[in-house]
Amino acid sequence: MSALRRSPPVDTRYADDMASPDRPVLYDDSGREVPRGTPTGVDLERAIAHQVRSLRLASGLSVGDMAAKVGISKAMLSKIENAQTSCSLSTLARLAAGLDVPVTSLFRGADAHRDAVFTKNGHGAEIVGRGTRVGHHYELLGALRGQHKRLEPVLVTLTDASDVFPLFQHPGTELLYMLEGEMLYGHGDSEYHLQPGDALLLDGEGLHGPNELLKLPIRFLAVTAYPDNHQP
Repeated sequence: MSALRRSPPVDTRYADDMASPDRPVLYDDSGREVPRGTPTGVDLERAIAHQVRSLRLASGLSVGDMAAKVGISKAMLSKIENAQTSCSLSTLARLAAGLDVPVTSLFRGADAHRDAVFTKNGHGAEIVGRGTRVGHHYELLGALRGQHKRLEPVLVTLTDASDVFPLFQHPGTELLYMLEGEMLYGHGDSEYHLQPGDALLLDGEGLHGPNELLKLPIRFLAVTAYPDNHQP
């Protein structure tokens, strides 16, 4: 289920600050935003210290209250929150119970190395064999290993006003975001007029592709999210 929910009716006190008062507003309840200073590496003690302190403060408990609740001394809890000691498994279990969270949540930020791929402008790998022809350029903007290979971001550039365009069909979901130019894009029996700033989210199983290039050059970002069981 999505962590995004629609907002209540727009408060007129803030209408002047919104570019379009009629635009739907969604609240993000996913907890993806974390404070600056959250541990990013594999320092286990620092990760636990940060999580225990943050969760305790969010619960409105003082150090003394929390220590009494989980059955440890204030001095020990202070050492834990300052990453000055290593916790035993039994202490971690008591802390998690006192904070009403799973034990695993105390390790957030102490994960293994997380990959990232930086692609310099114009240095992405060129994709061939995907309807490639003169004036049609597909540039892969990066690829991660393992389970993260499910996501494929491609920068598409069209500079040739061909009469016939390739159609595409694949598993998963695709997002198109127009950067430059103007075109008519088909998906199934529907057609969409795309201009810079427009976005089209579509089911990849439906036949899709450009129907007519209205203003060249055309550049758009195509990001495909494949299902878990997808085999390239």
